[in-house]
Amino acid sequence: MAEQAPARAEAAAEGLFSRTYAAATASFAGVMFLTGFAALAVVPTLPVAAQDLDGVSLYPMVAGCFVAASLLGGVLGGGWADRAGARRPLAAGLVLAVVTLLVSATSTTIWQLAAGRFLDGVAGGMVAVSINTAIGQAYPDRLRPRALALMSTCWIVPSLAGPPLAGLVAAWWSWRAVFFGLAALTLLPALAVVAMLRSRSRQAAAPEPSDERTPRPALLVAAAVSAGAALAQYGISGWDLRHLVCTATGLALLAVFAARLLPPGTWRAARGLPATVLLRGLASGVYFTLEAFVPLLLDTVRRVPAAVTGLAFTGAAIAWAGASWVQGRLHERCPRHRLVAAGALLLAAAVALATAGTLPALPALTAASAMLLAAVGMGLLVPSLTLLSLSHSPPDRQGYASSAMQTTQNLGQITVMGLASALFHAGLGTGSTGLAGYVAAFGLLLVPSVLAALLAARARTA
Repeated sequence: MAEQAPARAEAAAEGLFSRTYAAATASFAGVMFLTGFAALAVVPTLPVAAQDLDGVSLYPMVAGCFVAASLLGGVLGGGWADRAGARRPLAAGLVLAVVTLLVSATSTTIWQLAAGRFLDGVAGGMVAVSINTAIGQAYPDRLRPRALALMSTCWIVPSLAGPPLAGLVAAWWSWRAVFFGLAALTLLPALAVVAMLRSRSRQAAAPEPSDERTPRPALLVAAAVSAGAALAQYGISGWDLRHLVCTATGLALLAVFAARLLPPGTWRAARGLPATVLLRGLASGVYFTLEAFVPLLLDTVRRVPAAVTGLAFTGAAIAWAGASWVQGRLHERCPRHRLVAAGALLLAAAVALATAGTLPALPALTAASAMLLAAVGMGLLVPSLTLLSLSHSPPDRQGYASSAMQTTQNLGQITVMGLASALFHAGLGTGSTGLAGYVAAFGLLLVPSVLAALLAARARTA
């Protein structure tokens, strides 16, 4: 017993960059940095590319197909990770990400660009789900919060440098150079990460099958949900008959098939994994809708310079990473579900700030500060929900859990933003200055944020 005590103490003292975990940590951090840089850098170039390809009218489809495709990629990557371990779908997602950049770079029509963005969404969904599953398989419980905090930190530099650099390259040279450059920058590091993952996969076995069996979602169902999400996103961009038909068709597909990708009991917030999955959708819907409408408010109503809005995005990225770092050091002192509740309450407070920011008597920075506060809430909430989802799942079902979390994140974003957009346009139709539309949209966001705070206890572990 005396000989075992030092060994246990040494294992407990091992960190993310100890000899045991250094290779995995470096691999995952490299993946997050590369995918984050590529994902954020292409956003400013898409409007320029759509205009050059005479496809401005189809820009909403190009911009929205990434999120829709990531639903399919998440299901594909999650099922693969459960069968063979997370490293294979992670490596495949990285290779596909490089290929999709080349497809987009060589686009001769808006449809090819849309295809490139769709494939990029598939790759992004595979990578995101595989990373979360790999963290669950590679690290003990005590290191998972810090690993997730590191993944958030890896997005800081891409969020700061990616969009402005890409914008400069597109303005001074060509939007195609952005895609070709990202492919070149990503290729060698991606191959290095794939080689490292392959060498580690020879030493790691696939997860042991558990007695708990949950029906695995079929890829055809995932494809139907992905198509429904794409149609719904395109449909809410206009109000003519074609857009209304697309919206109705998309919502019908989501209503019929979405539940089959989620744990039973998700919509009624059953305790455990179903409630955890639902909370991810509610929180994501609130945050990403705020992220869309607050800059629009600052630009069109409050007449804030674009540089100030950019600083708000930068501050939000830093705030998210900082809050994620804090939660990584609170895991032994604060139950995860309480961090989820705290994050949801901060989201509600951010919504209130954004609503107050519509008042002409208050400074415009009131609305901008809402983005920072919301990012703090998400930094506490998202890693905590990810850890809870892994805790609620046996090792051979963690890919399924990560896939379900990815699915509700995207569904929440599409649904909440769609409802907020409808209220926003209804407010514009009243003939007011536009403030009524913003107030209505922000007011809607109070419902999912408060609901998430009330339901947080249902996600707790036993």
